[in-house]
Amino acid sequence: MKRILTGDRTTGKLHLGHYVGSLRQRVALQHDYDTFILLADVQALTTHFDNPELINSSILDVAIDNLSVGLDPEKVTIIQQSMIPSIAELTIFYSMITTVNHLLINPTIKSEARNYGFSSENAHDYDYDFSKLSYGFLGYPVSQTADITFCNADLVPVGEDQVPHIELSRKIVRKFNALYGTEITEPDYKLSSVSRLCGLDGNAKMGKSLGNAIYLSDTKEDVEKKVRSAVTDTNRVSVKIPGNPDVCTVYQYHKAFNEAESGNICSMCKNAQIGCVACKKMLASALNAVLDPIREKRAYYESHISDVKDIIKSGTDKANRIGNENIRSIKEKMHVLI
Repeated sequence: MKRILTGDRTTGKLHLGHYVGSLRQRVALQHDYDTFILLADVQALTTHFDNPELINSSILDVAIDNLSVGLDPEKVTIIQQSMIPSIAELTIFYSMITTVNHLLINPTIKSEARNYGFSSENAHDYDYDFSKLSYGFLGYPVSQTADITFCNADLVPVGEDQVPHIELSRKIVRKFNALYGTEITEPDYKLSSVSRLCGLDGNAKMGKSLGNAIYLSDTKEDVEKKVRSAVTDTNRVSVKIPGNPDVCTVYQYHKAFNEAESGNICSMCKNAQIGCVACKKMLASALNAVLDPIREKRAYYESHISDVKDIIKSGTDKANRIGNENIRSIKEKMHVLI
Protein backbone atom coordinates (compact mmCIF):
# COMPACT_ATOMS: atom_id res chain seq x y z
CA MET A 1 0.00 0.00 0.00
CA LYS A 2 1.19 3.51 -0.74
CA ARG A 3 1.65 5.70 2.30
CA ILE A 4 -0.23 8.95 2.89
CA LEU A 5 0.81 11.57 5.42
CA THR A 6 -1.55 14.32 6.48
CA GLY A 7 -2.44 16.06 9.70
CA ASP A 8 -3.50 19.13 11.62
CA ARG A 9 -1.84 21.86 13.63
CA THR A 10 -2.83 21.58 17.28
CA THR A 11 -4.20 25.09 17.73
CA GLY A 12 -7.71 24.20 18.87
CA LYS A 13 -10.58 21.88 18.04
CA LEU A 14 -11.35 21.16 14.38
CA HIS A 15 -14.33 22.60 12.51
CA LEU A 16 -16.51 21.89 9.48
CA GLY A 17 -13.93 23.49 7.18
CA HIS A 18 -11.46 20.80 8.24
CA TYR A 19 -14.14 18.16 7.80
CA VAL A 20 -14.98 19.16 4.24
CA GLY A 21 -11.41 19.96 3.23
CA SER A 22 -9.59 16.94 4.64
CA LEU A 23 -11.16 14.80 7.37
CA ARG A 24 -13.91 13.33 5.21
CA GLN A 25 -11.33 12.40 2.58
CA ARG A 26 -9.07 10.79 5.19
CA VAL A 27 -11.85 8.48 6.29
CA ALA A 28 -12.37 7.34 2.69
CA LEU A 29 -8.65 6.90 1.97
CA GLN A 30 -7.76 4.91 5.11
CA HIS A 31 -8.96 1.68 3.50
CA ASP A 32 -6.67 1.99 0.48
CA TYR A 33 -3.57 3.71 1.90
CA ASP A 34 -1.21 3.30 4.83
CA THR A 35 -2.35 6.49 6.54
CA PHE A 36 -0.22 8.57 8.92
CA ILE A 37 -1.95 11.41 10.80
CA LEU A 38 0.39 14.04 12.25
CA LEU A 39 -0.58 16.04 15.32
CA ALA A 40 1.56 19.01 14.30
CA ASP A 41 2.34 20.60 17.66
CA VAL A 42 5.76 21.90 16.57
CA GLN A 43 4.35 23.63 13.49
CA ALA A 44 1.67 25.15 15.70
CA LEU A 45 4.46 27.10 17.39
CA THR A 46 5.11 29.08 14.20
CA THR A 47 2.02 31.18 14.95
CA HIS A 48 1.15 30.25 18.55
CA PHE A 49 4.59 30.26 20.19
CA ASP A 50 3.21 32.54 22.93
CA ASN A 51 0.40 30.11 23.83
CA PRO A 52 1.95 26.68 24.44
CA GLU A 53 -0.87 25.76 26.82
CA LEU A 54 -3.35 25.86 23.93
CA ILE A 55 -1.07 23.71 21.79
CA ASN A 56 -0.65 21.14 24.54
CA SER A 57 -4.35 20.90 25.36
CA SER A 58 -5.23 20.69 21.67
CA ILE A 59 -3.20 17.52 21.08
CA LEU A 60 -5.92 15.35 22.59
CA ASP A 61 -8.73 17.46 21.10
CA VAL A 62 -7.37 17.11 17.55
CA ALA A 63 -6.75 13.38 18.03
CA ILE A 64 -10.32 12.91 19.27
CA ASP A 65 -11.72 14.95 16.36
CA ASN A 66 -9.92 12.66 13.92
CA LEU A 67 -11.14 9.53 15.66
CA SER A 68 -14.68 10.87 15.99
CA VAL A 69 -15.19 11.38 12.26
CA GLY A 70 -14.49 7.70 11.63
CA LEU A 71 -10.75 7.14 11.43
CA ASP A 72 -9.99 3.61 12.62
CA PRO A 73 -7.07 3.43 15.11
CA GLU A 74 -6.43 -0.09 13.87
CA LYS A 75 -5.83 1.24 10.35
CA VAL A 76 -4.28 4.68 10.78
CA THR A 77 -1.16 5.79 12.64
CA ILE A 78 -1.66 8.90 14.77
CA ILE A 79 1.61 10.64 15.63
CA GLN A 80 2.69 13.47 17.94
CA GLN A 81 5.13 15.52 15.85
CA SER A 82 7.28 16.81 18.71
CA MET A 83 8.07 13.25 19.81
CA ILE A 84 9.73 12.30 16.50
CA PRO A 85 13.47 13.22 16.63
CA SER A 86 14.03 12.21 12.99
CA ILE A 87 11.69 15.01 11.85
CA ALA A 88 13.75 17.57 13.75
CA GLU A 89 17.00 16.22 12.30
CA LEU A 90 15.68 16.18 8.75
CA THR A 91 14.43 19.74 9.16
CA ILE A 92 17.97 20.85 9.97
CA PHE A 93 19.51 18.91 7.08
CA TYR A 94 16.98 20.22 4.55
CA SER A 95 17.38 23.81 5.77
CA MET A 96 21.05 23.69 4.74
CA ILE A 97 20.20 23.20 1.06
CA THR A 98 17.07 25.39 0.81
CA THR A 99 17.59 28.97 -0.33
CA VAL A 100 15.87 31.86 1.42
CA ASN A 101 14.65 33.05 -1.98
CA HIS A 102 12.69 29.83 -2.52
CA LEU A 103 10.92 30.44 0.78
CA LEU A 104 10.26 34.14 0.24
CA ILE A 105 8.60 33.67 -3.13
CA ASN A 106 6.37 30.81 -1.96
CA PRO A 107 2.79 32.10 -2.54
CA THR A 108 1.39 30.14 0.39
CA ILE A 109 3.92 31.70 2.77
CA LYS A 110 3.06 35.14 1.37
CA SER A 111 -0.64 34.53 1.91
CA GLU A 112 -0.19 33.22 5.46
CA ALA A 113 2.15 36.11 6.28
CA ARG A 114 -0.61 38.54 5.34
CA ASN A 115 -3.12 36.63 7.46
CA TYR A 116 -0.89 36.80 10.54
CA GLY A 117 0.29 40.38 10.09
CA PHE A 118 3.82 39.54 9.02
CA SER A 119 3.70 41.48 5.76
CA SER A 120 3.78 45.16 4.90
CA GLU A 121 3.38 47.19 1.74
CA ASN A 122 6.30 49.31 2.89
CA ALA A 123 8.57 46.40 3.67
CA HIS A 124 11.22 44.95 1.40
CA ASP A 125 10.96 43.68 -2.15
CA TYR A 126 9.03 40.62 -1.00
CA ASP A 127 6.43 42.63 0.98
CA TYR A 128 7.44 41.05 4.28
CA ASP A 129 7.95 42.90 7.52
CA PHE A 130 11.17 41.17 8.55
CA SER A 131 11.00 42.65 12.03
CA LYS A 132 7.96 40.39 12.65
CA LEU A 133 8.68 37.39 10.41
CA SER A 134 10.25 34.53 12.37
CA TYR A 135 12.77 32.00 11.10
CA GLY A 136 10.36 29.19 11.99
CA PHE A 137 7.44 30.73 10.11
CA LEU A 138 9.50 31.33 6.98
CA GLY A 139 10.93 27.82 7.16
CA TYR A 140 7.53 26.14 7.52
CA PRO A 141 7.82 24.37 4.11
CA VAL A 142 11.20 22.92 5.13
CA SER A 143 9.74 21.51 8.33
CA GLN A 144 6.77 20.20 6.37
CA THR A 145 9.12 18.41 3.98
CA ALA A 146 10.68 16.64 6.97
CA ASP A 147 7.21 15.67 8.21
CA ILE A 148 6.39 14.07 4.89
CA THR A 149 9.68 12.31 4.25
CA PHE A 150 10.74 10.98 7.65
CA CYS A 151 8.51 8.00 6.86
CA ASN A 152 8.89 8.18 3.06
CA ALA A 153 5.26 9.10 2.44
CA ASP A 154 4.19 8.78 -1.19
CA LEU A 155 1.22 11.16 -1.16
CA VAL A 156 0.01 14.21 0.72
CA PRO A 157 -3.69 15.17 0.42
CA VAL A 158 -3.85 18.97 0.08
CA GLY A 159 -6.02 21.85 -1.02
CA GLU A 160 -4.91 24.04 -3.91
CA ASP A 161 -3.36 26.61 -1.56
CA GLN A 162 -0.91 24.00 -0.26
CA VAL A 163 0.35 22.81 -3.66
CA PRO A 164 3.32 25.26 -3.69
CA HIS A 165 4.52 23.71 -0.41
CA ILE A 166 4.54 20.22 -1.91
CA GLU A 167 6.26 21.43 -5.08
CA LEU A 168 9.00 22.92 -2.93
CA SER A 169 9.21 19.67 -0.94
CA ARG A 170 9.77 17.78 -4.17
CA LYS A 171 12.58 20.17 -5.14
CA ILE A 172 14.23 19.81 -1.74
CA VAL A 173 14.10 16.01 -1.84
CA ARG A 174 15.33 15.91 -5.43
CA LYS A 175 18.31 18.12 -4.59
CA PHE A 176 19.07 16.21 -1.38
CA ASN A 177 19.04 12.83 -3.14
CA ALA A 178 21.29 14.17 -5.91
CA LEU A 179 23.79 15.57 -3.41
CA TYR A 180 24.07 12.60 -1.05
CA GLY A 181 22.87 9.58 -3.02
CA THR A 182 19.98 9.03 -0.64
CA GLU A 183 16.74 7.40 -1.77
CA ILE A 184 14.17 9.54 0.01
CA THR A 185 10.75 9.24 -1.61
CA GLU A 186 9.85 12.31 -3.66
CA PRO A 187 6.31 13.04 -2.46
CA ASP A 188 3.38 13.81 -4.68
CA TYR A 189 0.15 15.53 -3.74
CA LYS A 190 -3.42 14.31 -3.91
CA LEU A 191 -5.63 17.30 -4.60
CA SER A 192 -8.88 17.59 -2.70
CA SER A 193 -11.89 17.73 -5.03
CA VAL A 194 -13.78 19.93 -2.56
CA SER A 195 -13.43 23.69 -2.57
CA ARG A 196 -12.80 25.51 0.70
CA LEU A 197 -15.79 26.06 2.98
CA CYS A 198 -16.34 29.74 3.69
CA GLY A 199 -16.97 31.13 7.16
CA LEU A 200 -20.42 31.84 8.55
CA ASP A 201 -19.71 35.55 8.16
CA GLY A 202 -19.08 35.17 4.44
CA ASN A 203 -15.32 35.34 4.86
CA ALA A 204 -13.54 33.25 2.23
CA LYS A 205 -11.94 31.19 4.98
CA MET A 206 -13.43 29.46 8.00
CA GLY A 207 -10.87 29.93 10.73
CA LYS A 208 -10.40 29.26 14.42
CA SER A 209 -9.18 32.79 15.03
CA LEU A 210 -11.94 34.44 12.96
CA GLY A 211 -14.88 33.40 15.13
CA ASN A 212 -16.83 32.21 12.10
CA ALA A 213 -16.64 28.44 12.49
CA ILE A 214 -18.88 25.55 13.45
CA TYR A 215 -16.84 23.00 15.37
CA LEU A 216 -17.20 19.24 15.20
CA SER A 217 -17.61 19.36 18.98
CA ASP A 218 -20.40 21.98 18.96
CA THR A 219 -23.69 21.00 20.57
CA LYS A 220 -26.98 20.90 18.69
CA GLU A 221 -27.89 24.23 20.30
CA ASP A 222 -24.52 25.75 19.36
CA VAL A 223 -25.09 24.84 15.72
CA GLU A 224 -28.60 26.27 15.65
CA LYS A 225 -27.42 29.53 17.22
CA LYS A 226 -24.47 29.92 14.87
CA VAL A 227 -26.51 29.14 11.76
CA ARG A 228 -29.05 31.80 12.75
CA SER A 229 -26.23 34.37 12.61
CA ALA A 230 -24.94 33.25 9.19
CA VAL A 231 -24.77 35.79 6.36
CA THR A 232 -27.33 35.46 3.57
CA ASP A 233 -28.16 37.57 0.50
CA THR A 234 -27.92 41.09 1.96
CA ASN A 235 -30.15 42.47 -0.79
CA ARG A 236 -33.03 40.25 0.27
CA VAL A 237 -34.78 42.32 2.92
CA SER A 238 -38.15 40.57 2.65
CA VAL A 239 -39.41 37.03 2.10
CA LYS A 240 -41.35 38.33 -0.89
CA ILE A 241 -38.16 39.38 -2.69
CA PRO A 242 -36.47 36.65 -4.78
CA GLY A 243 -33.04 35.74 -3.39
CA ASN A 244 -29.69 35.04 -5.00
CA PRO A 245 -28.30 31.74 -3.67
CA ASP A 246 -24.97 32.34 -5.40
CA VAL A 247 -24.09 35.08 -2.88
CA CYS A 248 -25.65 33.33 0.14
CA THR A 249 -23.37 31.65 2.67
CA VAL A 250 -26.18 29.45 3.94
CA TYR A 251 -26.76 28.05 0.47
CA GLN A 252 -23.06 27.18 0.13
CA TYR A 253 -23.43 25.07 3.25
CA HIS A 254 -26.56 23.42 1.87
CA LYS A 255 -24.55 22.37 -1.20
CA ALA A 256 -21.84 20.90 1.02
CA PHE A 257 -24.00 19.16 3.64
CA ASN A 258 -27.52 18.94 2.21
CA GLU A 259 -26.83 18.13 -1.43
CA ALA A 260 -30.05 16.17 -2.01
CA GLU A 261 -32.20 19.19 -1.12
CA SER A 262 -29.92 21.97 -2.35
CA GLY A 263 -31.41 22.15 -5.85
CA ASN A 264 -34.92 22.51 -4.50
CA ILE A 265 -33.79 25.11 -1.95
CA CYS A 266 -32.09 27.09 -4.70
CA SER A 267 -35.26 27.12 -6.79
CA MET A 268 -37.48 28.12 -3.86
CA CYS A 269 -35.12 30.94 -2.89
CA LYS A 270 -35.01 32.35 -6.42
CA ASN A 271 -38.82 32.25 -6.61
CA ALA A 272 -39.37 33.74 -3.14
CA GLN A 273 -40.98 30.53 -1.91
CA ILE A 274 -38.81 30.19 1.19
CA GLY A 275 -37.46 32.75 3.65
CA CYS A 276 -34.00 32.90 5.17
CA VAL A 277 -35.23 31.85 8.62
CA ALA A 278 -36.79 28.64 7.28
CA CYS A 279 -33.74 28.00 5.10
CA LYS A 280 -31.44 28.33 8.11
CA LYS A 281 -33.58 25.93 10.14
CA MET A 282 -33.26 23.36 7.36
CA LEU A 283 -29.51 23.84 7.31
CA ALA A 284 -29.15 23.48 11.08
CA SER A 285 -31.11 20.23 10.91
CA ALA A 286 -28.91 18.92 8.08
CA LEU A 287 -25.70 19.86 9.92
CA ASN A 288 -26.82 18.24 13.15
CA ALA A 289 -27.67 15.06 11.22
CA VAL A 290 -24.02 15.00 10.06
CA LEU A 291 -22.62 15.86 13.48
CA ASP A 292 -24.76 13.52 15.62
CA PRO A 293 -22.73 10.35 14.96
CA ILE A 294 -19.51 12.37 15.36
CA ARG A 295 -20.74 13.64 18.74
CA GLU A 296 -21.53 10.07 19.80
CA LYS A 297 -18.02 8.86 19.02
CA ARG A 298 -16.50 11.95 20.60
CA ALA A 299 -18.40 11.29 23.81
CA TYR A 300 -16.94 7.77 23.87
CA TYR A 301 -13.35 8.93 23.42
CA GLU A 302 -13.74 11.78 25.90
CA SER A 303 -14.75 9.20 28.51
CA HIS A 304 -11.79 6.98 27.51
CA ILE A 305 -8.93 9.50 27.45
CA SER A 306 -6.40 6.86 28.45
CA ASP A 307 -7.27 4.95 25.26
CA VAL A 308 -6.66 8.08 23.18
CA LYS A 309 -3.28 8.60 24.85
CA ASP A 310 -2.40 4.96 24.14
CA ILE A 311 -3.38 5.39 20.47
CA ILE A 312 -1.09 8.42 20.16
CA LYS A 313 1.77 6.71 21.98
CA SER A 314 1.46 3.53 19.93
CA GLY A 315 1.40 5.49 16.68
CA THR A 316 4.33 7.65 17.75
CA ASP A 317 6.38 4.58 18.74
CA LYS A 318 5.70 3.01 15.33
CA ALA A 319 6.64 6.25 13.57
CA ASN A 320 9.88 6.46 15.56
CA ARG A 321 10.90 2.96 14.55
CA ILE A 322 10.45 3.94 10.91
CA GLY A 323 11.99 7.38 11.29
CA ASN A 324 15.02 6.21 13.26
CA GLU A 325 15.83 3.59 10.64
CA ASN A 326 15.47 6.11 7.82
CA ILE A 327 17.55 8.83 9.48
CA ARG A 328 20.32 6.33 10.19
CA SER A 329 20.42 5.36 6.51
CA ILE A 330 20.42 9.04 5.49
CA LYS A 331 23.28 9.87 7.86
CA GLU A 332 25.31 6.99 6.50
CA LYS A 333 24.89 8.34 2.98
CA MET A 334 25.84 11.83 4.20
CA HIS A 335 28.90 10.46 6.04
CA VAL A 336 27.85 12.17 9.26
CA LEU A 337 27.19 8.98 11.24
CA ILE A 338 29.91 8.17 13.76
